[in-house]
Amino acid sequence: NREMHSIAFWPTLIALTIAAATDIRSRRIPNWLVVPFLAGGLIAGGVTGGPAGVAQSVTGIAVAAALAGVLYYLRGMGMGDLKLCAAVGGWIGPAQLVNALVAAAIAGGLLALGCGLWTRSLGRQLDSAGELVAGVVQGGFRPHPTINLENPSTVKLPYAVAIAVGTMFSFFTL
Repeated sequence: NREMHSIAFWPTLIALTIAAATDIRSRRIPNWLVVPFLAGGLIAGGVTGGPAGVAQSVTGIAVAAALAGVLYYLRGMGMGDLKLCAAVGGWIGPAQLVNALVAAAIAGGLLALGCGLWTRSLGRQLDSAGELVAGVVQGGFRPHPTINLENPSTVKLPYAVAIAVGTMFSFFTL
């Protein structure tokens, strides 16, 4: 829905800017931000597209929950990131969301690379990434016992920054 695409830009930019700043500062994305943002996406979908618009928003939320939910299950993404992706999906719908998440993954990789260079932990991060892949290949699809967000020594990135970059990029690629 082209009309929804136009309406979604500014609320999405504002919410993602706040989410990224909050995530950088506190490594948290607050519910007071994502819950109204998600509800706003559903309402905007209904206003611009009626029942089909609501269905588009719900599908965007479901796709975000499924894709980001995998990373949450593996303990590679926090619940705040998952909820933020779902809220974004409610505003931009499933097709644009997939583009946004691909771009966010690329932005997240660049963020991790920059963080690794800045903190001089790139070698350790690359070793951990290889260990994660090997763990999935050898042990199946389950969280790694030590390389996850629950481990205090794991490098944690403010992934809302990557979500924001990927989402805003998606507005200019459709």
